[in-house]
Amino acid sequence: MDTIRLTTAQALVKFLNQQYVNFGNGPERFVHGIFTVFGHGNVLGLGQALQEAPGEMTVYQGRNEQGMVHAATAFAKQSRRRRIMACTASVGPGSANMLTAAATATANQIPVLLLPGDTFATRQPDPVLQQMEHTYNLSITVNDAFKAVSKYWDRIYRSEQLMTALLNAMRVLTDQADTGAVTIALPQDVQGEAWDYPLEFFRKRIHRIVSRTPHPDELAAAADLIASKQRPLLVCGGGVRYADAGMELRAFAEKFAIPFGETQAGKSAVASDCAYNLGGIGVTGNGCANTLAAEADLVIGVGTRFTDFTTGSKSLFAHPEVEFLTINASLYHASKLDALAVVCDAAEGLRALSATLEERGYRTAYTDEIVVAKKAWEVERKRLSDVEYTVNQEADRPDRSSVSFVPEVAGHLDEKLSEYATKLNTSLAQTQVLGILNEYLPKDAIVIGAAGSLPGDMQRMWNSTVPDTYHMEYGFSCMGYEISGALGVKLAEPDREVYALVGDGSYQMLHSELVTSLQENKKINVILLDNMGFGCINNLQMEQGLDSMATEFRYRGPEGQLSGELISIDYAASAAGYGVKTFRASTAEQLRDALREAQLQDRSTLIDIKVLPKTMTHGYGAWWNVGVPEVSGSEAVRAAHEQKLEQLGKARSY
Repeated sequence: MDTIRLTTAQALVKFLNQQYVNFGNGPERFVHGIFTVFGHGNVLGLGQALQEAPGEMTVYQGRNEQGMVHAATAFAKQSRRRRIMACTASVGPGSANMLTAAATATANQIPVLLLPGDTFATRQPDPVLQQMEHTYNLSITVNDAFKAVSKYWDRIYRSEQLMTALLNAMRVLTDQADTGAVTIALPQDVQGEAWDYPLEFFRKRIHRIVSRTPHPDELAAAADLIASKQRPLLVCGGGVRYADAGMELRAFAEKFAIPFGETQAGKSAVASDCAYNLGGIGVTGNGCANTLAAEADLVIGVGTRFTDFTTGSKSLFAHPEVEFLTINASLYHASKLDALAVVCDAAEGLRALSATLEERGYRTAYTDEIVVAKKAWEVERKRLSDVEYTVNQEADRPDRSSVSFVPEVAGHLDEKLSEYATKLNTSLAQTQVLGILNEYLPKDAIVIGAAGSLPGDMQRMWNSTVPDTYHMEYGFSCMGYEISGALGVKLAEPDREVYALVGDGSYQMLHSELVTSLQENKKINVILLDNMGFGCINNLQMEQGLDSMATEFRYRGPEGQLSGELISIDYAASAAGYGVKTFRASTAEQLRDALREAQLQDRSTLIDIKVLPKTMTHGYGAWWNVGVPEVSGSEAVRAAHEQKLEQLGKARSY
């Protein structure tokens, strides 16, 4: 057997360069690059290998380990899981920083390869710098924490172990039913140790991704179930996009007159102008989709995990005779809600089911309900877009000016709105901003979001003209994903404008990859909405009977609480310090001007938009089960708990 002597790290890099995938259109390179933050645990091993022979992989310099993994995740997500990035960090805090992003990738079932440096396999220098010692088990390191957030985990103690580890890594990274973060921990001494690897191990490997077709028995049972129903409803999940099945879903809906709602991951698989596209469904869904969801006698989930936000904590689908049918590549997800499962590729399943139903001459019993519901929502959507903060001012008595404005989320901070308006110097409402953005951004631009109140506004209000232009991380709803994710999307789609919609709270948590976007000359646009607080959680807090506490951004007051003056932050100034082109907006006209100017720039931009709190979208008929205290001295909290019990009684228990 012919061999080649390489270090463990050199063999790893050589192997990754030889991995290809074939989704039916010919082989494509699978691992396109590697994000790095070098430290003593990886710079001399993996770093040396990447310096001498990186192959076709581009080496990217990350600024924050969590941020670079978010970027890698977004790259794979926007690539429909057909291309990935690897990420490497040093031992201790460097590796631990990747944990949150690893969980984000796994929760969303997005493939990303993590290569954290580890402590010495020999244990000779123990405790090495940044090593965590466990007196009851010396084999445990920080990297054991990745076991809980990885779909595959391994640690390389001997150079030859790398071969089986990498083959298993590729198995999971290319698994359409059960992929996510893959972690291979690399002790820093083992990275530099050499072994005689078989040349055969480095041959070009093509991982053929075969689209699974539905079993005839499952297909027949599904057709029987649909044929017995009058008002079915489709739920379009992320699996539709990953299977490139948007056209099949649209054709299926139009042929049989079946409306469909979109999950956050499924939104923009089909353009919003499709007559049967109801828009976002669930807790952050709109009135149109949620109304028809409550009346559906059959729910057909296509490529969805049926999270609590989609199902309204299993209360949204309220028809007394409702049943569930799923088309999913994963048997686990297909079995949720005690559904009749069709385990297959989304496109294959829809095509086969369409042919079977067409033979039966099936058609739903909907008349004008879909058109009426969509028109009603468009009226509401326009109202939300036209919301504007107003003040009644008596000309002869300025001291008697009063706010006549009623926010979308009323009854919480109503008496403080004028304080916010003065401190922010703004008249903009958040829904008004979303309406302007949807009107002025290029139709083929990709918009990104992740956490806070913006995902709800976007799922409800955003109309996608071009497929695959809505990129939302809502499987983990990880604050800090937005800007890093925008960089990953730009790397995947370099010829498109990319916009990260982010709240001020999430921006403060993580925006370091703005610098990498400048370094790589990959323009991203940050749309920052500043309402001086964690607005989404303030809503949750106060809706359940609590007072506002530690969710507004205020100085500590003289009484010792976080109830002093509001904290003003010039986010445009902070980003300008990096070299980002920045703009400020506190009126609709300023925002429109900034959007036009931002499109003309050739480097990353940030628009610092001041918006009033409590002006996000709210409600629309879906319930969310949250942990309301059973015992409290507050009458409002006790009332919220009673309401929870009432809603829980209407929901499915499994």
